[in-house]
Amino acid sequence: MKEGAEKRKKNEPQRLRCSVQNYAWGKTGEESKAARLFSLNSGLDIQQDEPYAEFWMGTHESGPSFVINDSKVRDSDSEFISLKSWILENPSVLGNKIVKKWGTDLPFLFKVLSVAKALSIQAHPDNKLARFLHKLQPTLYKDINHKPELALALTEFEALCGFVSLEELKHVLHTVPEIIELVGDDEADQVLCVNEHSGEKKVKVVLQSIVTQLMSASESSISETVYKMKRRLNMQRKVRQLTDKEQLVLRIEKQYPADIGVMVAFFLNYMKLSPGEALYLGPNEPHAYISGECIECMATSDNVVRAGLTSKYRDVQNLCSMLTYKQGPLEILQGVPLNPYTKRYLPPFDEFEVDHCILPQGKSTIFPTIPGPSIFLVTAGEGIMQTDSFRETISEGDVLFVPADTEITVTTTQGLQLHRAGVNSRFLYDN
Repeated sequence: MKEGAEKRKKNEPQRLRCSVQNYAWGKTGEESKAARLFSLNSGLDIQQDEPYAEFWMGTHESGPSFVINDSKVRDSDSEFISLKSWILENPSVLGNKIVKKWGTDLPFLFKVLSVAKALSIQAHPDNKLARFLHKLQPTLYKDINHKPELALALTEFEALCGFVSLEELKHVLHTVPEIIELVGDDEADQVLCVNEHSGEKKVKVVLQSIVTQLMSASESSISETVYKMKRRLNMQRKVRQLTDKEQLVLRIEKQYPADIGVMVAFFLNYMKLSPGEALYLGPNEPHAYISGECIECMATSDNVVRAGLTSKYRDVQNLCSMLTYKQGPLEILQGVPLNPYTKRYLPPFDEFEVDHCILPQGKSTIFPTIPGPSIFLVTAGEGIMQTDSFRETISEGDVLFVPADTEITVTTTQGLQLHRAGVNSRFLYDN
């Protein structure tokens, strides 16, 4: 263990130095919340012309966090021990139930996303498919875990998630003739002829068939029909108000011209979240985040199967075969109040939950003892975090790993916002 890592007892909160991802779709420079948090966390300057897409907090090897233990230390990562290694040396910090189910690693990955440009149309595999894909293409699919996720809006946040209802899909085929040009009359007729009485299995088969046909169209036909669609909508906007979805599709086309994802967007639910609202996505569900900033939490994985709105590898066959083809709008979580200052967002996945605490000036709150680990991120303001044997000032950009069975008290004289990621309470307390 590196010098300095012994200064703090293993059962106390551990300060973390975290990683950033500079994906091209991220907001640039100071505009990016991910950049500002990373700069405050690391002490490094923000490069104003650089995109900062994701701020990562956790143990995944693609963006590891490091235990620094001395709040004044801001040197290179080589000075510190990784959180993954530290947990391996101190597995009791996870709690018995976590070790029994997931071994000596953190089962969740915590992020902040700053989205300037639409992400790829994608889905994350379930455990079985993740193992298969990793064995087949380990350089592309880097781990064997599933990746359910939750996105909690920090700003107005836009996303495409899940397939629209059958009724809306039929409306799309009636109003977007370019899609019929790509898939053919027979495919379109199959959709138009099914109804709620056809049975869920039949509807799924028909939806999978038309999505696969659309995704598999040739580049030349995609380019031609996207151009036709854009020209038609730009003419129609002179005489009528375009729908929100039509306006969105034109925005996406400017970012990804002649991309099949532009047409696929018509098939997906257009979700708009206000700050404090969240949505969750299970494995094998199609989605693409469009714009805004959010807290994101997921199972510890970086597996992504893409098929549109990207210059990266497109795995159309696997994406079209893996999707659940569930239809209809997704549930929006408003958060369940735990006390006057803290809300909890509880998705139906064992690996994680997220708390959001807004602590006004002069107030304090307690995060009770739980039998699992937590990561705390200060997203705004300043305050004091303390336990029986620990008391330190915390401020925006600070990230702390808190071991299992640790009660945390937070106080502030000027106002504080923080987010906590932890193992799902339902799992922890399910006997």
